[in-house]
Amino acid sequence: MTKTLISMGLWGLAAWLAGTWINATTGWAILVFGLAAMILISGAQLSKISRWARNIEAPPPVSVGPWDDVLAVIYRQLRKNHSKIDELHRQVDSIMLAAEALPDGAITLDEEMQITWCNKTASEHTGLKLATDKGFSIFNILRAPEFAKYGRQVSWPEPILLHLSKDGQEKSLLVQLTPYGIKQFLIVTRDVTQVEKLETTRKDFVANVSHELRTPLTVLSGFLETLHDMPGDSLSAEQREHYHTLMMEQATRMEAIVADLLTLSTLESSPSSIGEPVRLAKVIDNALLQAKTLSSGQHVFVENIDKSLCVLGIESELASAVSNLLTNAVRYTPKDGTITVSWYITETGSACYSVQDTGIGIASQDIPRLTERFYRVDRGRSRATGGTGLGLAITKHVAMRHNAELHIRSRFGAGSIFSVEFPAPRVVIQPEDSPPGA
Repeated sequence: MTKTLISMGLWGLAAWLAGTWINATTGWAILVFGLAAMILISGAQLSKISRWARNIEAPPPVSVGPWDDVLAVIYRQLRKNHSKIDELHRQVDSIMLAAEALPDGAITLDEEMQITWCNKTASEHTGLKLATDKGFSIFNILRAPEFAKYGRQVSWPEPILLHLSKDGQEKSLLVQLTPYGIKQFLIVTRDVTQVEKLETTRKDFVANVSHELRTPLTVLSGFLETLHDMPGDSLSAEQREHYHTLMMEQATRMEAIVADLLTLSTLESSPSSIGEPVRLAKVIDNALLQAKTLSSGQHVFVENIDKSLCVLGIESELASAVSNLLTNAVRYTPKDGTITVSWYITETGSACYSVQDTGIGIASQDIPRLTERFYRVDRGRSRATGGTGLGLAITKHVAMRHNAELHIRSRFGAGSIFSVEFPAPRVVIQPEDSPPGA
């Protein structure tokens, strides 16, 4: 504005001087020319400003006279605003990335309980697809009756546990609904399927341990009460010896259960290590001596053992796994059956320890559960043979700690093959006459 006033003043001064020195007509002519020039120049400047206004992202035009100062202030403010907007966009993007990375599912709803957004985890938990489900009611996605009742409450102080089925698999979801903002709602979902399984396993384990120990304890307490209440001379020496033998058997059984439980606890809690080369042939020979003693000559043993084949590991753990498989074979193979023990290197370079029997076999539906603690196909027979129900669970843990795999192949009534296959990096070939680790 100041520049315009100065220009008008200069043109007026020039016109006055011309009118004074020359004549009035010349003065007026100069004034009119000056004002016309100013109007034309202002029009051109306004045209530049008009074009810039259609694309204010670009720098403002230069040399627009009195508008230079005004446009400079506007452009600086626009730049500042753009910088703030860019920063806000970055913050929003960062928040959205964080929301997508959450281990829990998150779903936002409007006041009508219609879906406005969800993260990837929520999609995996509920099967929700934002591209097609946005704008639909959450009750159309989570159709469980208990959620419908929960979602229509006035407040939600506690989460609700939903059991959903997806692709034939059962899933347990902990769902919490909470209000936020203005008439908006947030649903947080957490997959607790594994937690529930672990809790069920824990409960089953406690129940099984109690059940397994209760039988021998009942027998022991019964005999002790009988011996305590009866006069000393009412039992013959043979009867007393018989009672003592039965009590010793039950005590030994409890001791075996406790020992296996301690072994399992040690395997689960102690860190695993590579260990050192173990000559497994020697471990197998020791286990075979015990198995033949348990067999009492009722079975035929076939041995196929590579004496030079060693494996990196912990000898005490490997001995437990080797012995468990052999003992099971003896217990579940009828008289005159054949037990084949093999320790050999495979075509892929891995090492395999296997025990094959001609025993009673296992039904296909029972095989996946054999390594569960205390799981027995035939509980009565298992107790009669003296098993604790923990041998295969121990063997599986030993295999896992040695990066090995436990394989079970069986057909009901036609025998079984239990094998532990160690990966090639753990296999060591050493001559029979050289000490392990040489």
